[in-house]
Amino acid sequence: MIDNFLFLRMLRCTAALAMAMILPATAVSSVLLAPWNSAAAQRNTAAMPENAQKESYGSGWECKPGFREANGKCASIRIPENAYATNAAYGSGWECKRGFRERNGSCIEVQVPKNGYLGSSGDEWECDRGFRKDGGACAAIVVPANGYLSGTPIGRGWECDRGYKPSHDACIAVVVPQNAYFVDSTYGLGWKCERGYRTAGDACEPVRVPANAHLDYSGNDWECDRPFRRVDNTCERR
Repeated sequence: MIDNFLFLRMLRCTAALAMAMILPATAVSSVLLAPWNSAAAQRNTAAMPENAQKESYGSGWECKPGFREANGKCASIRIPENAYATNAAYGSGWECKRGFRERNGSCIEVQVPKNGYLGSSGDEWECDRGFRKDGGACAAIVVPANGYLSGTPIGRGWECDRGYKPSHDACIAVVVPQNAYFVDSTYGLGWKCERGYRTAGDACEPVRVPANAHLDYSGNDWECDRPFRRVDNTCERR
């Protein structure tokens, strides 16, 4: 009987040890830490200051909109007129409404001049097409004859029609000489000599190709054949 009794006790102890080894550690920790977690939760709830609320995630707290944490409390943020709370932990904690801009802790209205509109940021203004900023106003861009608005207030604000080029505040006709063709460019002469000709003042003259030479890639000058080299206006053997 004694041997059987000891055997049964040993069997029960072995089974209990096996269950302890199989039981997940998280379950054990939950059982052991349950009293502590309950007490911590009570402390967190009890420590929540006025004008605070539970965090969306976690077991802590956060200040309500319009308030900011300071020394364990939620202090009120002074929001000026025409502003709103950002509920951010950095910066002033507020921003001006659209149509207003911050100045010395206040929100002042953006004064949009005639022929202007409120920009996408909401705190600045831009000029309508055909106008450009001139101090606190929008001044009309004067487009000369044979010109058109460029679509940007940068620079002149206008471009010349095809066949014309800018000259001071006007658009003058591009005079294309014989043996040349029009080039649509803001800079330069407005024309280019055809292949086999070169620019000579306001005209195009033939390129004189010496012996043992040929027109180069541009078509407006020449280069020597191999194995010759250029010496003044001739090609000499190396």
